[in-house]
Amino acid sequence: MAVSVRLDPVTEAKLSQQAALLGVTKSDFIKDALARVLGMKNPATLLKQVRSAGKMGRPDASSTVSAAMKARLRAKRSD
Repeated sequence: MAVSVRLDPVTEAKLSQQAALLGVTKSDFIKDALARVLGMKNPATLLKQVRSAGKMGRPDASSTVSAAMKARLRAKRSD
């Protein structure tokens, strides 16, 4: 079913910009936003599905980031 919506120029520009950043059409962007607002798509559920599909990235990354950052800062101070 086709629906027509009039947007003010600022909103339309933001829509175009965000859709381009995400690499989707304006129509797909609007459909996704409506699905979330109407409760048909829950971002937390989607994230849980993605995470349960398998390991993502480096599992130790978050546990070692603090030590790595401290080491970098110490290295800069010694210069």
